[in-house]
Amino acid sequence: MLRRPAWDYGVRPGDDPPADADRLLVWLARRQWRTLLAGAGFGIPWMLSVALVPAAVGHAVDDGIVARDGRALLLWSAAVVGLALISATVGNGRHWFAVKNWLVSAFRAGLVADRAVRRAGPALTRTMPAGEVLASFTSDFGRMGHTFDVFARFMGAVVSFVVVAVILLRGSVLLGVIMLVGGPLLVASLAFVMRPLQRRQSAQREEAGRLTALGADTVAGLRVLRGIGGEQSFLARYRRQSQSVRRAGVHVAGTQATLDAAQVLLPGLFVLVVTAVGARLAVAGEITPGQLVAYYGYTAFLTIPLQTAVEMADKLITTRVAARRIARILAVEPDHPGAPVGTPLPPLGGPLVDPTSGVTAEPGALTALVSDRPEETAAVAARLGRVTPGRHGVRWGPACLDDLPVEVVRSRVLVAQADPRLFSGPLRRELGGADDDARLAALTVADAHDALAALDEGLAGELEERGRSLSGGQRQRLALARALLRDPEVLVLVEPTSAVDAHTETRVAERLAAHRRGRTTVVVTASPLLLDHADVVHLLRDGRVVASGTHRELSRSHPAYRWVVVRGEEDADVAAP
Repeated sequence: MLRRPAWDYGVRPGDDPPADADRLLVWLARRQWRTLLAGAGFGIPWMLSVALVPAAVGHAVDDGIVARDGRALLLWSAAVVGLALISATVGNGRHWFAVKNWLVSAFRAGLVADRAVRRAGPALTRTMPAGEVLASFTSDFGRMGHTFDVFARFMGAVVSFVVVAVILLRGSVLLGVIMLVGGPLLVASLAFVMRPLQRRQSAQREEAGRLTALGADTVAGLRVLRGIGGEQSFLARYRRQSQSVRRAGVHVAGTQATLDAAQVLLPGLFVLVVTAVGARLAVAGEITPGQLVAYYGYTAFLTIPLQTAVEMADKLITTRVAARRIARILAVEPDHPGAPVGTPLPPLGGPLVDPTSGVTAEPGALTALVSDRPEETAAVAARLGRVTPGRHGVRWGPACLDDLPVEVVRSRVLVAQADPRLFSGPLRRELGGADDDARLAALTVADAHDALAALDEGLAGELEERGRSLSGGQRQRLALARALLRDPEVLVLVEPTSAVDAHTETRVAERLAAHRRGRTTVVVTASPLLLDHADVVHLLRDGRVVASGTHRELSRSHPAYRWVVVRGEEDADVAAP
């Protein structure tokens, strides 16, 4: 059986791209140096074959027409035809490698950024606006390939420029010096345009990123905007930001137009200077008529390498702007360091302890956390699952979770937050699970059969984005079923029944306790219906455990607990602490 060859244009697991724009471009170039070299191998003879046509025409004039030698004229005419054939042949190869270099560099940049986004996780959107990240994925990758696309032509332009300069030096030192000195000075003069162009392009991309972020945020909250009549307020903000993008684009357009005009004007002036000097030398008899014709051809040809050099500078500016944005993504550090490839799962077990709060979750027990400030207990839940960054000293048996790779912790501790997200697609895929029997069992525990019935095709039914066709309680119970199907060693649930009625909550509490019996479960809640099924309840105040026991024990003995759970519905003599 034939093995499929490995595709070597991706990103290997051990690759570590630098978080610097220029170094990132070099890093990409090193990984496709073969195709870049092959492109130059076609680009140099392609442009040289064009550059040598004036020399062949000059010899045809001097050796054939002036000398009245028909054989020489035919020979040099054949040379012109041969150069044209060479140009057409190698030009196809140059174009093929140019497109390949462009696509490979753009694709590899996309893979690098995608891997960085996955590695950074939530830390990325805390560091960069979501719109800027989206703009990189929609436009920057294509621009990353522009420099690699022009590279083959640029190498041909450099070599052909040097060859033509040497030919001119041999025929006329004055013309050769003009070529060797004037050409580089002409290209260097464009720096006065390229630097402000780069700054203005960066400013435009930032404004466009803010506009994209504004649009994305608005789409996410469109229903809320409509509910409070905020469409006009959004339109005004979007209009102002859109005008900022337009003004930044106008600033870029002025500088870009100057650069585009310079690509025509400066090489044209250079051609005029060389032609004028060559004509005076021909009149003075220092060069032959054929050399004058050849020099005119050289000056006409020189517009190609000079314009290519200007184009290379222009594309390099665009590429560096795109690379700088991608480098910002690469520079974002994740909340937790990733595990090395192949890291074995260490033996865990024993109680889960958060020293910051004093919370202890015994193995196989259902532990509940209660506080008059829900954000305190939610923070404990986040620490138990390493959801929040930083070192918290949380221990699981003999192991400290801070010392374990986050992938190890996440594979064993699942934290279901209070605001679950559902994605569009078939419900079966959204829930996961081994088979439909397991899915239906989890839906029964979460009492979510009404949500299943709300979809026309049941488990095969399509969820709309974020499950917006369902009620808040239905979305919450589907998310609970999804968490149960993962069957983790430790399940941490944050307010899993806050959006359901009391009857539904009673059923969920009973079934959840039975379903998770013998496995470690932590529930953040103030609902007495859930707390009554907990093996132990921890009451937190100011972020620390102040009392522990069962729900009924704390209800009898701890007024502060009664006040948090019942919220003043008991006798008036139960005062707030």
